[in-house]
Amino acid sequence: MIDVVQRAKALVVNPLKVSQPVGAALAFLGLERAMPLEHGARGCAAFSKLFFMRHFREPIALQTTAMDVTTVVMGADENIVQALHTICTQHHPEVVGLITTGLTETQGADIAHSLKAFRSRYPEWAQVAVVPVSASDTLGCLETGYARALRAIIEELVPVGAAAANAKLPNQVNLLASSMLTPGDIEALKSWVEAFGLTPIVVPDLADSLDGHLIHEGFSALTYGGATREQLANLNRAAATLVIGRSLDGAADALRARTGVPDYRFPHLTGLQSCDDFTLTLARLSGKAVPPAIERQRAQVLDAMVDSQFALGAARVAVAADPDLLAMLCDTLVGQGAEVIAAIGAAASPVLERLAARTVMVGDLEDLERQARARQAHLIVTNSHGVDIAARLGCGLLRAGYPLSDLAGAQARQWIGYRGTRQLLFDLVNALTLSRPAKRPYRSKLRQFAETPPRPAEATPQTAEAAPRPTLHYFAEERVER
Repeated sequence: MIDVVQRAKALVVNPLKVSQPVGAALAFLGLERAMPLEHGARGCAAFSKLFFMRHFREPIALQTTAMDVTTVVMGADENIVQALHTICTQHHPEVVGLITTGLTETQGADIAHSLKAFRSRYPEWAQVAVVPVSASDTLGCLETGYARALRAIIEELVPVGAAAANAKLPNQVNLLASSMLTPGDIEALKSWVEAFGLTPIVVPDLADSLDGHLIHEGFSALTYGGATREQLANLNRAAATLVIGRSLDGAADALRARTGVPDYRFPHLTGLQSCDDFTLTLARLSGKAVPPAIERQRAQVLDAMVDSQFALGAARVAVAADPDLLAMLCDTLVGQGAEVIAAIGAAASPVLERLAARTVMVGDLEDLERQARARQAHLIVTNSHGVDIAARLGCGLLRAGYPLSDLAGAQARQWIGYRGTRQLLFDLVNALTLSRPAKRPYRSKLRQFAETPPRPAEATPQTAEAAPRPTLHYFAEERVER
């Protein structure tokens, strides 16, 4: 364990973290026919909606209770009741995620009381599940808000009690996916599990809802794709639960307590050792040998590690991200011989105490820039807000995390598995190589021929004959001096 330096500044200069309500909304976007509802001002939901639209480049289902100055002072219980009624009447969702914000947390809103009032006044919407989530802007980050929402989803929608022995599905595997996993990651994760003949149920399943596909209806006000309520109700029938990311330990504890299904936990799925551990776990659960295709992918990673070791060995890298993603990046870099000169976490987490980095602190992107400049970093790894920092320092940049607003196809990027690890190594090498200034080729003073002058655009035979021939340049400077 190492000491984690807490931020001592009185304000955030260049923000790194994304607020908890945004992370909570992201978790609900992975459920089918869901509608996240942020209990706060219009600006809170507008920011979240724009944030996701710029990152995923997809329409985002998100609503707000639209608090104003009057309701902040007098109380906003009626806003919640009317917002839920309007959403149910117009869109008929399966799940509504009722998420508090910094405004309502400061106000002291009692969303449980408001939800009870909604159930009493509108019993016709009893079949619509409403999941309340407490997510203050002043605490945590996107990762913690996402984890809070996932735990609330499990506690509200997963029934208590283990399934009967004859109702068990021995080939079903539950997957709890961390916020660091992209839709491309989750799609690859499902293929990884299915290669062993197992049936995965991913919660939340962003690969079905935010992977960038068109639907026949053209547009839907609710999420289209994702984990269904029926799948959530059947999580207790699985043979095992695989948990990706330390931030989901609380959600995993809740699921195991409610269903009795054993779980296997992995900090991340990037890097040779992590991929091997996950692959062997799938082999034990399925009772099958590792497929040849996965063995080939592993061999490709080994070759990529050999190819990239000379570029990444002794490279100085500064990283800033949410804790789960930060751990994955640091482990991959250190495993390849790079030195993580600074690791900046968006929020406090036990994960930070296990990082293999020279300096670990909770801070913002200004802290990242200071550490990178002081230790002469070769490469920075952070979100799209690191572009200006990399330009000022003259070093390379690899974009990772939220948001990736200047990178098309962020949702399709695969970071996990053997293929994701291979691509990450190549991307790190390319970012380092492209950031180095080009060197002019050495030209010896003993060269015999001068550079051929450019030919005219239209040269006739006569002008070509009249053009002077290249003269010998052998020891030309010496002859002039003599």
